[in-house]
Amino acid sequence: MTELLWNTHAAWPLLATLQLLPLLGAAVLLRLGERPLSLLIGHVATLAVLGLALLLYRGLDIDNPAFQFAERIDLVGPLSYHAGADGVTVLFVLLAALIIAVLPFYVRVRQLADPARLLAIILAVEAAMMSMLVSLDLLWFTLASIVELALIGYLVGRWSFSPERAQATNRYLQFQGVGVLLLLAGTLTVGWTYHDTTGLAWTFDLLALAGHPVPQQIGVVAFFLLFYGLGIRTPIFPFHGWLRPVALYGDMAVAPTLLLGVKLGIYGMVRFVLPILPEAVAAWYLFVVVFAVAGVFYAALLALQRANLRSLIAFAVVSHTSLVIIGLFSLNAVAFQGSLLLAVNFGLAATTMLLMTGLVYRRTHTTTLSRLGGLFDRIPQLALTFLVAGLAIMGMPGTPGFDAAHLVLEAAIHRFGALTTVTAAMGNVVAAGFLLWAFQRAFLAPAPPGQRVAVERPSPMELAIAGTLVVVMLYAGFRMEPLLDLVDAPLKALATRFDHV
Repeated sequence: MTELLWNTHAAWPLLATLQLLPLLGAAVLLRLGERPLSLLIGHVATLAVLGLALLLYRGLDIDNPAFQFAERIDLVGPLSYHAGADGVTVLFVLLAALIIAVLPFYVRVRQLADPARLLAIILAVEAAMMSMLVSLDLLWFTLASIVELALIGYLVGRWSFSPERAQATNRYLQFQGVGVLLLLAGTLTVGWTYHDTTGLAWTFDLLALAGHPVPQQIGVVAFFLLFYGLGIRTPIFPFHGWLRPVALYGDMAVAPTLLLGVKLGIYGMVRFVLPILPEAVAAWYLFVVVFAVAGVFYAALLALQRANLRSLIAFAVVSHTSLVIIGLFSLNAVAFQGSLLLAVNFGLAATTMLLMTGLVYRRTHTTTLSRLGGLFDRIPQLALTFLVAGLAIMGMPGTPGFDAAHLVLEAAIHRFGALTTVTAAMGNVVAAGFLLWAFQRAFLAPAPPGQRVAVERPSPMELAIAGTLVVVMLYAGFRMEPLLDLVDAPLKALATRFDHV
C-alpha cells in the first residue's frame, strides 16, 4: 500500500476545472432563464466536461498506482481541499461525464418543464459528483455528497407529475437523510480516532488515515457507520426502501439516472472504507456477503411480481448491486476489478433502461405492463436498445457485464466456495427471467384490447440517444482490456491490505 502514500502534482488544475466548469454552466443557465440559447449552453457545458474527462484519461499513467494530477489547498481547521486521480477515479469520472452528457438531449426530447432550470440543477449535481470522485478528503467527500443528494431530492419533487410525488420525495428525504447522518458520523469518528491515537491534529485526508491503523473496536463502529451510510444511497438490501417510490412516483428518468447511473456508493467504499478500515472489513466481510446473497434473490423475486416497468427496474438494480457487493467483499484484486466494472456496466444499463422507459411513457403515458404491448412494430430501435441494456445486466457475451460477472464469480468461488457462488449465479438467472419477461410484455405481446393508440415513431434525436448508449455498451463489452488496465494498478495496491485475510 506504500504506493498510495505519495502523489504526483498537476501542471494545471484539471481536477478543479472538472468541478468548476459545470458550476459555471449552471450559473449561466440560471442567469439566462428560459431562453432558446439555454439548451445549447447545457449541451456545450456537459460535452465540455466529457472532453475534460477524456483528457484526464489520456493524461493518466495507468501503470502508476499513485494519485496523479494532485491539487491541495488548506482551508478551515481540518477541512482541506485535496484532490487526486488514479485509474478508479478516471473510470467513474468517465461514466459520470458520459451519462450526464446524454441527459440534455433527453430533456429536449421529453420537452420537460423549465428546461433551463432543470439543466442548471443537473450541472450542479455533476459538479458535486466530480468533487466527490476526485476528493482525497473524506469530509469533503461527505459534504459534497450532502449537496448532491439535496439537489437530486429537489429534482425528485420538482419535475414529477405523479399525484404521489410527495410520497416519493418524503421517502427519499427520510432514507437519504439517515444515510448522510450515518456517513457524517462515520467520517467524524475516523477523524477523531486519528487525532486520539496519533496526538496530531484532526484530519480526514485519505493518505494520512490509510497510513495509521484504527483500533479494532472503534474501527468496527466506523466501518458500519460508513458502510450503512453509503449502502443506503447505493442502494443495497435491506436499505433500498426509498428506491421503488422514487422510481414509480418521482421524476421519470433524470433523478433516478443521476442516483443509479453513477455508482457513487460503491465508489465511496472502494476509495475510503476499504483502505482506511481494512481490519474491520476483514472481520465483517462474511456478514456483508450473507446479506448481499440474500439481496440478490429477494429483489429478483420481488421484481418478478412487479406490474410496473419502473418498479421492476428498481428491484433489478437492487438485485444486481448485491452481486457487486459480493465481488467487492471478496477482497482480492480480481474481485475488485470485476465488481467495479460490473458497477459501471449496471450504471450504463440502468441509465439506458430508465431513459428508454421515459421515451415509452412519452408515447403511451403509462409504464404499467398490462397496459403496454405491441410497441416493437412502431419503435423497434427503442425496444432493441432496452433489450441490449437488459442483456448487459444479465451479463450476456458482448456486453461489459459478461467479463465483469465472470471475474466476480471467479473471485467469489475462491473466497467463499461453490455454494455462495452458485447461489449468486442462480439469482442472476432469475434476473434474466424477469428482464426478458418485462421486454416481452412491454414490446412483443399484443396490445390490450381497446388500448391501441397511435405510437409516434422515434425522432432522430431519440435514435441518437439510443444509438450512443448501445454503441458505448457494446464497445466496452468487446474492448474490456483498456478498462481492466485502467484500474489494474490501484486495485492491486488496494488488495495488498487484505493479504492476511
